[in-house]
Amino acid sequence: MTAPRPQASSPDVRRRMQAVRRRDTAAELAIRSMVHGQGLRFRIDQPALPQRRRRADLVFRAARVAVFIDGCFWHSCPKHATHPKANRAWWASKLADNWRRDRQTDKDLAAAGWLVIRVWEHERPSAAANRITRVVRRRLARGGPLRRQL
Repeated sequence: MTAPRPQASSPDVRRRMQAVRRRDTAAELAIRSMVHGQGLRFRIDQPALPQRRRRADLVFRAARVAVFIDGCFWHSCPKHATHPKANRAWWASKLADNWRRDRQTDKDLAAAGWLVIRVWEHERPSAAANRITRVVRRRLARGGPLRRQL
């Protein structure tokens, strides 16, 4: 578990961190627009599993697909992860906790019959939208996960 949050190393850092959006990032908006333009409808910023606090960026309930659009810094992207110099130990712990929570979320959703799609913020929105659309349509065409169990 991460220790209490330390003071920001400067007022500029504090302002930048406060400006970080939890939802409706540029990547999310672009991908949502393209997926919607391809004819799919979805819920945004919703918990896929009601008993969990973790929220997916796009939720396709009928197909049981949860999409997470992960920021490279916050979710430790293998290509673009950076490690702050100030408060290094706290940040290392915080980012490791985020990574573990993401893996646990993936496991919990899979155990409940959901398919998780993770998209990095640096991915081309059109490629991500096409991948999401293909997966959702394939699951719906097969009757969705719920009908197959009947």
